[in-house]
Amino acid sequence: MRVAQAEKLPDFERSLDELEQLVQKLEHGDLPLDEALKTFERGVALTRACQAALKTAQQRVEVLQGRSGEAQTVAYEATEGGITPVPPPDQA
Repeated sequence: MRVAQAEKLPDFERSLDELEQLVQKLEHGDLPLDEALKTFERGVALTRACQAALKTAQQRVEVLQGRSGEAQTVAYEATEGGITPVPPPDQA
């Protein structure tokens, strides 16, 4: 993937691309142990970031589906306790 193309991708897609590359490196099996561990740790971090992004997307879809014919989006923010909705400015 070219750099200019990677810059245009949302974080989820970039993380997923990087994760795929890390998996290929690890599957090749020729990394020194220390580098393999660092690669694995980065992969775990990327996996968690992707899972959080998917959970946020799922929650947004559920909110949209729960409205009676009213299409609205709800912003979410990551907190230590998980992901919480952010009230609209007029309700804050």
